[in-house]
Amino acid sequence: MKYPETKESVEVELTKTLISYRPVTSTEINSCMDYCSKWLQEHGLVVEVLENKGLKIIVANLPNNCKDLPKVILNGHIDVVPGGENVFKPKIENGKLFGRGSYDMLGAVATMMIVMSDLTKKDSLKYNVSLVLVPDEEKGGQDGTKFLVDNGYLGDFVICGEPTNYDISIQSKGVLQVEITVKGKSAHASRPWLGENAIEKAMDTYKKIKSLKCFEETNAFFSEKSFNLSTINGGSVINQVPDECSFELDIRLLPDQSVEEIFNLIKSEVPNIKISLLRRGEPVMVDENNIFLNRLKTIANKVTKGDIRFIGQYGTADTRFYSEYGVAAVEFGPVGAGHHGPDEFVYVQSLNDYRKILNEFILN
Repeated sequence: MKYPETKESVEVELTKTLISYRPVTSTEINSCMDYCSKWLQEHGLVVEVLENKGLKIIVANLPNNCKDLPKVILNGHIDVVPGGENVFKPKIENGKLFGRGSYDMLGAVATMMIVMSDLTKKDSLKYNVSLVLVPDEEKGGQDGTKFLVDNGYLGDFVICGEPTNYDISIQSKGVLQVEITVKGKSAHASRPWLGENAIEKAMDTYKKIKSLKCFEETNAFFSEKSFNLSTINGGSVINQVPDECSFELDIRLLPDQSVEEIFNLIKSEVPNIKISLLRRGEPVMVDENNIFLNRLKTIANKVTKGDIRFIGQYGTADTRFYSEYGVAAVEFGPVGAGHHGPDEFVYVQSLNDYRKILNEFILN
């Protein structure tokens, strides 16, 4: 998608400011949160600042919110992945705003903040609208969005401003991460028949698990399987048969597959092998007939004059925490590229359009 050169807008100015805070460490993230809190209050929002494990979280509400109306939540994460000093010096070239977090997702955060400011000037809203800014999505989201939903900060429809180039992610894979430890018997390497090689046993175990038919399944949104041998650790010296080997698997499951059932299937397939659950994450699957979802798609098509698609994400986002409570949550963000890389950027015009989409979605 191409955009023309555009004049600097309030969305760009605020995005630049957020990038300059370099929100990587807890101290820098909290400083950025303090700025956001002050900005939101100065622009008419009712701001609640929570703290969990030393990290600040912002919940901003409109002063004219009506609790009896359906609730829409705009969710954005302040934290970004680390990088060199240059990536935290935002610049504009050829209609693109470069900088760490411009695309993932400080551009969306800045725009959501401005949308909330816009809404304070409107009367008779159709929705109860909240903005939540969280500090730790890049590290898993446990201390931010999960903390919020577990404490009742829920709604009827959630938009997480993750980078999607205007497409709307309505599915994401579930996560199953395990460590498998295989025992053998040590012996001198010159007489391997006297021992039992734990590394070879581990590889046999790995192949057996990988061959399970459940990992070959696909659906309309996911055509590739996500099964990764991530780490392996075995043996201590070259002239000894290793007596222990461990490896870690990162497995992403289709939304209609049960994480618990697959975990139990793995254990039954390789009995007498130690299998430790490292992390599990539930999938996301939003009903394609959801009225909020289709309204968002219609308005996005109208503003961008594009062909917005429903898509699936192979990775995870904070949408999964809302999904666990049965709340429809989607990923929907502006247009750019290169997130987590040295040339990350977002199109300036897409931030302007993103503001229009969110405003019209909430107002109509």
